[in-house]
Amino acid sequence: MRILYVAIDQTVPGTKGGSVHVAAVAEGLAALGHEVHVLVTPGSAFPPGAVRWIPMRPPLGRKELRWMRTGAVRRLARQIRPDVVIERYYNFGGEGIAVASQAGITSVLEVNAPVIDHPGSAKALLDRALLVRPMRRWRERICRQASLIVTPDAAILPRGTPPDRILELEWGADTEHFKPGVTGALPFTRPDGVLAVFAGAFRNWHGAIHLAHAIRALRARGRRDIGAVFIGDGPELPTVKRAAAGLDHIIFTGAVPHGQMPACLAAADIGVAPFDVTAHRPLALGFYWSPLKIFEYMASGLPVVAPAVGRIPRLVGHEREGLLYDPGAPGALAGALERLSDASLRQRLGTAARERAVREYSWRAHCEALAAAIEKRRLAAGRSHDIKRSGNRE
Repeated sequence: MRILYVAIDQTVPGTKGGSVHVAAVAEGLAALGHEVHVLVTPGSAFPPGAVRWIPMRPPLGRKELRWMRTGAVRRLARQIRPDVVIERYYNFGGEGIAVASQAGITSVLEVNAPVIDHPGSAKALLDRALLVRPMRRWRERICRQASLIVTPDAAILPRGTPPDRILELEWGADTEHFKPGVTGALPFTRPDGVLAVFAGAFRNWHGAIHLAHAIRALRARGRRDIGAVFIGDGPELPTVKRAAAGLDHIIFTGAVPHGQMPACLAAADIGVAPFDVTAHRPLALGFYWSPLKIFEYMASGLPVVAPAVGRIPRLVGHEREGLLYDPGAPGALAGALERLSDASLRQRLGTAARERAVREYSWRAHCEALAAAIEKRRLAAGRSHDIKRSGNRE
């Protein structure tokens, strides 16, 4: 297949989850033999390989104006003549889906954020004030026009979306690069003892501060053998640093290029994903994320520590690939870390985590399932077209 992938609000190469996702899916589809052209905001030099990267930024650098690139996408589509257009969903997007719809091309909408409004949404209030609810109508139109919608959770799609156009599929990890024993230059010096890692964006709902509080609780109990490395950047970083002030064996690296992350995770012993669903209103709809950090921890052979909320128990088996805790129970996260000071338990859970990541959460598995679903939709569309032509002849 010749594929045009529209994700112009994402920067490649980049360190954020969206950037990693777009690069991994593009490279994964190319590895399966498809011709892949990708529209993204350029970070630095594009990654080498079979993917054909095309620089295209949103107008004025504003994601909200993404839809204004519809004409430019149409012109490119005429040159490339894709069999499929994939668009990464954004509230004010739709340029790829519109071009595909007008040209009769199979289209795929990647949805990893709610299309529906969460309770108390300021955006919904504004939409209602505009009487005709233009934002909701626009989002629903994008979903109606898509031939296929791929998402981790169908509950975040508009009610009435036909089930046969929905592919529920987890995102993934590069299990060839993220694996135990990877070596390489590290942006930190590993302290003695057991090392827990938090990697990701420092936003309040990612819960990094809870790991800092858990380490402080362990120190209060006399446990000095468990430390933590915090990898990433974001608005909550100063708050987390204040929470960790004065603690030994705590490291903050700042943002790290994604290419260095396999070695960083391989140097740790425990992967921590302390999500705080109460800190992000959209999560009132449910834990709709397909968290890359969890899959990369698992691929690296790390036992995962995470709260037992939403879909997380489906992703990580408690006592099988990690330890899940009750986020409402005082000291529960610290208790899970303390249990994992047992090297044999870490080994057992980490081995199972790696095996499951390779089996279920690799980007290759994701791309194979995605490509198969696209081919099925293209075949169905072709049959429908043949039936219509036959009916017209009669």
